[in-house]
Amino acid sequence: MIVLENYINSEWVKSSSTETINVVNPANQDVLAKVPYGSSAAIDVTLACDSALKAQKEWSKVPVMKRVQVLYKLKSLFEAHREEIAKIITDESGKTRDESFGEIQRAIENIEVACGTPVLMAGDVIEDIAKGIDEMMIRQPLGVTACITPFNFPSMIVFWFLPYAIATGNAFLVKPSEKVPLTMIKIFNLIHQLDIPNGLISMVHGGKDTVDAILENPIVRAISFVGSTPVAKYIYSKGTANGKRVQAQGGAKNPVIVLPDADIEMSMKIIADSVYGCAGQRCLAASTIVTVDDQKGEVKDALYETAKSRSVGYGWNDGISMGPVITPESKARITDLIELGINEGANLLLDGRNVNISGYEKGNFLSPSILENVRLDKKLINTEIFGPVMSLVSIKTIEEAIAFVNSGKYGNMACLFTSSGASARKFRNEADAGNIGINIGVAAPMAQFPFSGWRDSFFGDLHGQGKHAIEFFTQTKVIIERWPNIWSRKF
Repeated sequence: MIVLENYINSEWVKSSSTETINVVNPANQDVLAKVPYGSSAAIDVTLACDSALKAQKEWSKVPVMKRVQVLYKLKSLFEAHREEIAKIITDESGKTRDESFGEIQRAIENIEVACGTPVLMAGDVIEDIAKGIDEMMIRQPLGVTACITPFNFPSMIVFWFLPYAIATGNAFLVKPSEKVPLTMIKIFNLIHQLDIPNGLISMVHGGKDTVDAILENPIVRAISFVGSTPVAKYIYSKGTANGKRVQAQGGAKNPVIVLPDADIEMSMKIIADSVYGCAGQRCLAASTIVTVDDQKGEVKDALYETAKSRSVGYGWNDGISMGPVITPESKARITDLIELGINEGANLLLDGRNVNISGYEKGNFLSPSILENVRLDKKLINTEIFGPVMSLVSIKTIEEAIAFVNSGKYGNMACLFTSSGASARKFRNEADAGNIGINIGVAAPMAQFPFSGWRDSFFGDLHGQGKHAIEFFTQTKVIIERWPNIWSRKF
């Protein structure tokens, strides 16, 4: 069985750690590879950072117009190898074919936006701020930067950060999820074809020991993270304590409000796609569906029929709309949370716990589940399930619904379905979430906009993507100039 290697100084090298864990296909439990996962990670991180520092000093002197040329080539490589990458994503993460292709497209869009860095990182100049004095602000790279990424989007999330870091003149170190490292192996084989200094883009495998080594290495100036809230808090607190700039995306519990004037047929399909897409394993998955003003019955019936019709199976097969969850442990946790909801007084309207897929009996499959009458005063209502489970609650007014949205500890996304412009305006202004959707089930920002998050869904000041990424990966320098000899010279 192949043991995956690190990518350091633009070479594939064996990990210093001899410990490994299996990379497993969640649809059938086949072992795809072994990935290093041991306590010698600091050695590898140090090697990567040392080579990255040398490369970055060279790269920062390359004009930004030339730096972005490598992104144009990377975009072309992504497009040429789109299907190969998508198949790997499906095999190691469980996504459907369409979900894998969609994820790759989002990565490509971030590369495209980062190609605009010559404009996005432009500074400001004011001549004659005082007599004979000019003042300007410029942006310069930080140095060596890093990202620590989750299992649920093996390609996309890295590209919330990497193209912007490189375009602005930084070096970049990737620590992929140990559950899904094969996608990055393929992508780094493409990166190997770029004309960049050796060591500029690196990858080191591992688990918590690797994360801690990145957090503690003094060469690393900034860290980007996406994952659960407890880990995001840990990354943010330890990273900032070590003097690093940190952006840490945490968990979510995304509410969706359905008003009586919503288009029920359209809305329910969109909502079901939001809840059950990627088997519920995304930070923008709808979780709690709130009906307003006693239209619960119509909404419940429509959601039930839509959820029940979803086809579950191996994601690369035709006609499949939902794949497995990532691990047996994740499946067990999700089923335990369904049981918790029942014990807290909810009614299990649709039970997706006992599903058997012919030919994939060992897979981590769950079908869609729906819990209705979930208690607002119990644990489940504020617990991120991260699986294909929908919670239904009913509230009397839009004001109470907004108060419910704002009472949760997370603030990643909140959505409203309505045909009323006044209600939409009220919701978007008053709902406490970083990403707001109006008649949208997954309010995922396009690459030009930051992937926002509030409260326990985000720790930091600047988010991934777009202008926020440009700001995150640069530091401003203000320059004030006066040339006395020039002003006194006679022409």
